[in-house]
Amino acid sequence: MTNPPATPPYTSIRQAGDLYFISGVIGMDMATKAASDDITAQTAKVFENMTEVLSTAGLSLDDIIKTTVFLTDMGDFGTMNAVYGETLKKPYPARSTVAVRELPRSGKPDELVAKYGIDATAIVKAVKAL
Repeated sequence: MTNPPATPPYTSIRQAGDLYFISGVIGMDMATKAASDDITAQTAKVFENMTEVLSTAGLSLDDIIKTTVFLTDMGDFGTMNAVYGETLKKPYPARSTVAVRELPRSGKPDELVAKYGIDATAIVKAVKAL
């Protein structure tokens, strides 16, 4: 897969000096435009998609220094957090988690219900946690 296409007017990843800013990524299969109803599967898919976006700049999940997590149901926090903790390595990125009413979707509204999304900031050489 190449850099997931962004719907203008934005781009999936943007560089500013040593920093890379990754736009919101959801747990959607890029080929089928479908997503699982399961938060565990959506979280895993978010990181799979995030890995693809980062790889276009020669980066990996290890280069992420800050994330913002968007959940449509804070009841999913524990499940999301478990997958997040298993996927990312210490030192974990700084993180904010916010509840949102809904997330942008692709296709017809009844085809995809995104429960989870994440945006991130990565750096060319990851820095140590303070």
